[in-house]
Amino acid sequence: MRHWLIVVAGGKGLRMGGDVPKQFLPVKGVPVLMRTLQAFSACDKDMEFIVVLPEEQRSYWEHLCLEYGFRIPHQVVSGGETRFHSVRNGLALVPGTEGVVGVHDGVRPFVSPEVIKECYRQAAGKEAVVPVVDVVETVRRLLPDGSSVTVPRSEYKLVQTPQVFTVELLKQAYAQEYVPEFTDDASVVEALGHPVCLVAGNRENIKLTTPFDLKVAESLIPD
Repeated sequence: MRHWLIVVAGGKGLRMGGDVPKQFLPVKGVPVLMRTLQAFSACDKDMEFIVVLPEEQRSYWEHLCLEYGFRIPHQVVSGGETRFHSVRNGLALVPGTEGVVGVHDGVRPFVSPEVIKECYRQAAGKEAVVPVVDVVETVRRLLPDGSSVTVPRSEYKLVQTPQVFTVELLKQAYAQEYVPEFTDDASVVEALGHPVCLVAGNRENIKLTTPFDLKVAESLIPD
């Protein structure tokens, strides 16, 4: 069975406070997006990659690949107005309806091999799988009157990527018209009425969006 991965890397790096988009920032000498692709390639040598980038960033990515001698095979496609449209553009490069396809944030380079393998393994049978981790802090819900109440954190999970589906199911889901409630791929699939299976993620699989996240990332990579 063929395995695909759509890597969505459309960040502009505004919260990083610099001019270089966050997916291109180096972490211990290697750009984040390259580390992300390396994590999946090391886990599955036959994985087929599609990288979704803003049109104006594609030439810069090509330059980085030459500069760093980056040789993991991948296709590149331009993103769209929203994440939904970007994933749909990437999905258009997946041929047919056979196989399993994951969607992953380009700035999550620390997903573990165990999580990758389990997501793809489960998706082959359950068709829709997302990795999650427990909520470890107290959560409060804001009420219309301005007050707030504590909610039971055991009833909630934090969602990560890769979110993995059969190609057929994800293509059916992305044939729908976009609505703002589509915040991730699981929400698009759920709009079809299809259930989503949860598997254990890994706590290190953080999304790098702030300068503090980069400091954490540096600490996660052995010297």
